[in-house]
Amino acid sequence: MTDLEAIIWDFGGVLTTSPFEAFDAFERERGLPPGFLRATNATDPDTNAWAKLERAEIDAATFDRQFADETGRRGHKVAGRDVLRLLAGELRPAVVRAFEVCRRRFKTGCITNNVPASESTRIGPGMSQSLQQAREVAAVFARFDHVIESAKTGLRKPDPRIYALMCEALDVEPTRCVFLDDLGINLKPARAMGMVTIKVESEAQLLADLSAVTGLSWG
Repeated sequence: MTDLEAIIWDFGGVLTTSPFEAFDAFERERGLPPGFLRATNATDPDTNAWAKLERAEIDAATFDRQFADETGRRGHKVAGRDVLRLLAGELRPAVVRAFEVCRRRFKTGCITNNVPASESTRIGPGMSQSLQQAREVAAVFARFDHVIESAKTGLRKPDPRIYALMCEALDVEPTRCVFLDDLGINLKPARAMGMVTIKVESEAQLLADLSAVTGLSWG
């Protein structure tokens, strides 16, 4: 893509391991139906407890109760605090290296749906990343040209406005951007705006597809 100017990244499940792996393990341990947590989050996706927490419209204690109510109505009550403990993934070193190669050639942005940092410590022990993990993640965040966090902006993917904000911040047209995300629903608005999209299904596939689009190699 010769006119490419910017690479826009999701964070969790792209630069870090996917929380869905932790969801799957949790479901097996609790005897829940496979995909139960993801299906809960996909029900009323703009107004459910997860969406409201990621837009910082409720605090973590309220999320704990509302998520339990939502899962209870679906037949298996799960406390929100138990799910939030599953979110912290580990950085993928090979993907971070690819990001570093990209940032020497292109503008880079990150659009992440996240929960308020101030709330993450209120739900109970074991939820937050270790101090070392937090430092490593913060170091990667600091190397983006621009970061948009849902918990700080009050917008979350797949709201088209959040992609437009990133293009404005990077001073780039959507047609000159690549956007990577591990959720297809988050890719649709970006694609509709003219971005090249990459659905991340594995680390190896991400690296291969990004190399094909950018013409870069990762060493």
